[in-house]
Amino acid sequence: MKIKAAVTHSPDSLYVIEDIELDEPHNDEMLVRVIASGYCHTDELIRIQKLPVTLPAVLGHEGCGIVERVGADVKEFMAGDRVAFSFGSCGKCDRCLEGRPTLCVLFEKINFGGVQADGTSRLSQNGKILSTLFGQSSFAKYAVVNERNAVKVPDDIPLEITGPLGCGIQTGAGAVLNRLKPKPTSSIAIFGCGSVGLSAVMAAKISNCAIIIGVDQVPSRLQLAMELGATHVINTKETPDAVTEIRNLTEGLGADCSVDASGNATCTKMSLNCTRLGSPTVIVGGGGDVTLNMEMDIMGHAKSLIGVVEGDSNPKLFIPELIKHYREGRFPFDKLITYYDFDDINTAMSDSNSGKTIKAILRMEKPG
Repeated sequence: MKIKAAVTHSPDSLYVIEDIELDEPHNDEMLVRVIASGYCHTDELIRIQKLPVTLPAVLGHEGCGIVERVGADVKEFMAGDRVAFSFGSCGKCDRCLEGRPTLCVLFEKINFGGVQADGTSRLSQNGKILSTLFGQSSFAKYAVVNERNAVKVPDDIPLEITGPLGCGIQTGAGAVLNRLKPKPTSSIAIFGCGSVGLSAVMAAKISNCAIIIGVDQVPSRLQLAMELGATHVINTKETPDAVTEIRNLTEGLGADCSVDASGNATCTKMSLNCTRLGSPTVIVGGGGDVTLNMEMDIMGHAKSLIGVVEGDSNPKLFIPELIKHYREGRFPFDKLITYYDFDDINTAMSDSNSGKTIKAILRMEKPG
């Protein structure tokens, strides 16, 4: 079928909304009418080719929509279901069977290989294959989505807000709730107060952390961090030595744990150095090369530096958990959102890159 999609042709070009061809879903896939999609920093890294997905491509990996048709082997969904999309996994390897699909042996191929889980493509333009992202390519009016990529959305939750739960929101929240699991009396420092970091702030509040410290350079983001649960904030433009300030706030000991969601190498080292002896630091933002002294920064202080993908989440279980917290008023992630019409995707990109917008959501259909 012919659909409208935002095509990325080259790293120096803007998104172009064009006609493309979308093939029929295979037996374990569904055709979904896309209602909305988040714009994520990962989309931008691929657009400028800092992450290796072959162009031209249709990006977008925080989609949500309404199922229109299902393949013969799809058991969990039916036409009319409201669904949010997340990352793909094979469902057959040892890590998938352990319930840890973020560690799927085929994770890179399925999500960044430009094809569906079976190694084939559903997207083309003028006879040429277009790469797919995360097995969904949600910067489009329709998407073919594997059953494993989708999660049902309850009727009492606005569907259009749920797409970012599948990547950025679950990444930050999962870093805290799934991996760090801080004690109620503990302290946590969170570097980077974008959508991922602020999701970590909200998760720390859900965990009843006693001290929640948000670190950033943008005053409006730090203000929002306080509204969402931070007990203290540090503006590194005003207080460059964030490590000392965090120690001052934690009786000189350092934080019990930390999260680096900044994507900045300097912050990565600060997030490690601000913690107390024997404490973990989770990295969820790729910040490039970091120089560490193994004795002074890690081994000598018995610290751990942990890389976490997608919040170490099983989306089928964790997204419903986050929706439950949202429904109960404990996870107001909708405060991060600014909406854009699909036609304004390049404005959403620009506002996201500049920091003006925390979490941009593209509406494929105009409200009302």
